[in-house]
Amino acid sequence: MDKVTIARPMGAESGHRAAWGVLAGFCASLVGIGLARFAYTPLLPAIIDARWFAAPLAAYLGAANLAGYLAGALAGRPLAARSSPAAVLRGIMLLAAAACLACAAPVSFAWFFAWRFLSGFAGGALMVLAAPTVLPLVPPSRRGLAGGIIFMGVGAGIVLSGTLVPLWLRQGLRETWLGLGLLSLLLSALAWKGWPARTPPTAVPAPHRPPSPAPRPLRALYAEYALNAAGWVPHMIFLVDFVARGLGLGLQAGAHYWVLFGIGATAGPVLAGMLADRIGFGRALRASFALEAAAVLIPALGLGAAWLMVSSVVVGAFVTGTVPLVLGRVHELLAHHPARQGPAWQTATVGFALFQAVAAYGLSFLFAHDGGNYARLFVIGACAMGLALLIDLLAARGQTAALPARP
Repeated sequence: MDKVTIARPMGAESGHRAAWGVLAGFCASLVGIGLARFAYTPLLPAIIDARWFAAPLAAYLGAANLAGYLAGALAGRPLAARSSPAAVLRGIMLLAAAACLACAAPVSFAWFFAWRFLSGFAGGALMVLAAPTVLPLVPPSRRGLAGGIIFMGVGAGIVLSGTLVPLWLRQGLRETWLGLGLLSLLLSALAWKGWPARTPPTAVPAPHRPPSPAPRPLRALYAEYALNAAGWVPHMIFLVDFVARGLGLGLQAGAHYWVLFGIGATAGPVLAGMLADRIGFGRALRASFALEAAAVLIPALGLGAAWLMVSSVVVGAFVTGTVPLVLGRVHELLAHHPARQGPAWQTATVGFALFQAVAAYGLSFLFAHDGGNYARLFVIGACAMGLALLIDLLAARGQTAALPARP
């Protein structure tokens, strides 16, 4: 009885810190990914219409954010190792806010490119650092839910950008960037005290062990996750522009589809987790690859508004929903090697960021030199998703064949 009585206030205090930590993680993914990256998509047609930059250059600016994301994913952990994670996370969130404010002044292409790169850097670093810093505060039985709430920040940012950007654009493009910057500052302040002062003991990296080759299914998973990143690029960069200018429906209609994309991204982590709980992470991933390939292809088929709405929601759901699926699959494959799970997840994240950046630049180049052919972009994205599914099926078949026969 004494132990229970003593433990209650400690548990309450720990739960309070965990709740604030999860809120901070939610704000970090909302600012670093939801706003700093995805708010650019509904802004792209307005930037072109306002003649800030020509269409090909504006597409390259979207790709600059993805290149920065790769750099941030690589640099996040080294930065945190030199200082406290809380200080680094606060500074990076402020950098994301500063990038939005700086984009209110289109001084030159180089200026805009640099700040879009830095906004991507902030997003990549926050993705690598925020959840691992916060989740050790949460009891193991609740970490799945906590992780889902953190990643829901991405979808919430997309919904906010899709609803607020069209309203703010009535005041002007410069005012819209300022609004995004001020909102990011507000969220940074909300998260300020949520970061733990020290890295919890469970978050300390495991002692160094001699490297060993990754098992074949894990190497296949790296390739699948990277191909997924490439397959999402047409929707993440060109969806709103496709609706607004490609279909001639205008920016308001494009923003509506972006809100649908964000609604899907908000629900994606929870729904993906429920699916994995029922059928396992491997089968859930294969189902997601098949659905994504079909959904990414839909805009190229010209099937009408209803199917385009389905495409926006499904792709949005898996942009965030695939993250916990791949993370869970990593843990499955390395269940007997827990010390290797963290490095494996980092490798998967870096491969994801690299392929996303390469695909963004490649598709932007193709779009600029192909007369603005949107359909080809979505076909390429669907092919990347289909290749991911094929690799997963072959890896699963090889793993089954390698199992000893039952007597």
